Amino acid sequence: MSAFDDLLAANQHYSITYPLGTFDGVARAGIAVVTCMDSRIDPLGMLGLQPGDAKIFRNPGGRVTDAALEALVLAVHLLGVERILVVPHTRCAVVSHSEEELRRRVGESAGVDASWQTFHVIHDQQLALRDDVHRVRAHPLIPDSIVVGGFVYDVETGLLTQAV
Repeated sequence: MSAFDDLLAANQHYSITYPLGTFDGVARAGIAVVTCMDSRIDPLGMLGLQPGDAKIFRNPGGRVTDAALEALVLAVHLLGVERILVVPHTRCAVVSHSEEELRRRVGESAGVDASWQTFHVIHDQQLALRDDVHRVRAHPLIPDSIVVGGFVYDVETGLLTQAV
């Protein structure tokens, strides 16, 4: 018995009607989204998109990290992306907690010292979003023809608000 049996069974059912087996991986809608890993966010659903329409990159806080930039460069040049959305959200743990508090809480949960771990808390979400959008726009491998916008997703209403 595996802790993953329920998920593997669900996957077996999913694979019966899996529609993307011959898909080439290009973002059919030309969209890339950088957003948070928060499970309240459905990146495709919130934009009216379907699987295969967009490239999605998720991390705590929805930040444009070096790894996110790597993904965006590949998406723009190899996978048909023409528009990039950077989407942090309301009530985000890396915005509403200090670095020290997250370290303490993780340490208590893990039962070991977590004071060395960095969680990259966000002190000003609007400033971080502006910086992230600028970071994408300024990247030498992201052409000026690529449209980049910054949005905040409201986890209580499901609405996006363009902020940058």
